[in-house]
Amino acid sequence: MINFDESPKEECGVIGVFAPNEDVARMTFFGLYALQHRGQEAAGMAVADGVSMSIHKGLGLASQVFTPNTMAELKGHYAIGHTRYSTTGSSSLRNAQPFMIETIHGPLALAHNGNLVNSAELRHELMKQGVGFSSSSDTEVMTMMLARNGGAAWEERIRHAMQKWIGAYSLVILTRDCVYAARDPWGFRPLCIGLLPSGGHAVASETGALQTLGCEAIRDVKPGEVVSLSNNALKVMQALPMAKPSAMCVFEHIYFARPDQTWDGINVHHVRQRLGEELAREVLNGHGTDEQISSTDAETDKRMLGDGLADVVIPVPDSSVPAAIGFARVTGIPYNDGFIKNRYVGRTFIEPTDSLRKRGVALKFNVINENVRGKRVVMIDDSIVRGNTTGPLIKLLKNAGAKEVHVAITCPPIAHPCFMGVDMGGYDDLIAHDRTVEEIREHVGADSLYYLSVDGMMRAVQREDGFCQACFTGRYPIPVDLANVKTGFERFSADGNG
Repeated sequence: MINFDESPKEECGVIGVFAPNEDVARMTFFGLYALQHRGQEAAGMAVADGVSMSIHKGLGLASQVFTPNTMAELKGHYAIGHTRYSTTGSSSLRNAQPFMIETIHGPLALAHNGNLVNSAELRHELMKQGVGFSSSSDTEVMTMMLARNGGAAWEERIRHAMQKWIGAYSLVILTRDCVYAARDPWGFRPLCIGLLPSGGHAVASETGALQTLGCEAIRDVKPGEVVSLSNNALKVMQALPMAKPSAMCVFEHIYFARPDQTWDGINVHHVRQRLGEELAREVLNGHGTDEQISSTDAETDKRMLGDGLADVVIPVPDSSVPAAIGFARVTGIPYNDGFIKNRYVGRTFIEPTDSLRKRGVALKFNVINENVRGKRVVMIDDSIVRGNTTGPLIKLLKNAGAKEVHVAITCPPIAHPCFMGVDMGGYDDLIAHDRTVEEIREHVGADSLYYLSVDGMMRAVQREDGFCQACFTGRYPIPVDLANVKTGFERFSADGNG
């Protein structure tokens, strides 16, 4: 699968449904459809009817994996589903989720969003006990641990396993007669639950998926909480104490989540608009430091926007659109579209020819020449990770006739890897790890480069704490053995978890 996008990648989306009066497989399919932006490599679904369990999964989009014939085989009242992030070199059906096994307690299926930092240690412990694995995924490790745990009920087995899991996990778990949802005590990844209008409940990575199903009374699954969805009605158990402060992933707001997502009472679209507004204020007020701002002309460095030296603000679609609107509103610089994005190029399994491959991001983006020709452009983007995309985008704009291209990024420089389930690469992959802002500006070819500060980012989120900022600061909310733990990128290259 080709990929012309260097942005950080969310690993996956999960959904669980208990709907006794509905076609639960069809509901789960449409929930996955609403979560498709969280992963396009593979999709899967497991369904139970109180006695037995069936499963179907495959490579590709949900609409490619599931057909009317496959859906007809998935009958029951309980279901979980998963959509997995796409990455070059790791399209393997063995890592598609959910994982399903038979246990002494009955059939068990599990789907996971996140990453355990102690996965290697847990895997080694299980292998010493004679447990074999069919994949390199920490999701399979979690499934095997649940299967081997004692306890009279699945809630007890889940609680016991959670005491050993360290890292990020938002889980949906399926047994023959119940759906369970669990979230790590730090709350890294989102998970929310809602009441279905026809009876029953659904749980999903994002509120938008629940709204698609018509859910009401939506709330977050709390960190450390286990929720049971069954005929015995909704049951809630605080399996582990909530970490204080929590460590929700701030990149859900910056890039990952759909704009209609509301997480911990905060709407993503509004956060993105405020990110653009805060960035504009920092630039206009000269609050930027040498670590945040670089320009070809030191004299115009902090007055490029305030003196009207820019003519148009354009976003890199799609996550940067609300930020660009906020940036334009504060600066008074007109907003316009500059790029048209082909949303399907990165989701095809047909490799381009060598000549097309050399065109890189030009396969994914086209410029509206009339909107940038002869103008001084401010290009708003959510992040620069490896530095492989920003330069070609700037070149596209200048080839279209843009006089200048000034780049404004709605987050601080990403200088540290994520070990909690986001593909950002390792230290050697991150352009900001060993380069100054001026060196990054020279590398990408921008006339000036602006980054939002950490404080400005948190003002936009409207929280002083409770969010993980490790990729910017290097301060991880839980201890990380940097010598042994793998990043999401490395795990995916080795067919890792989704």
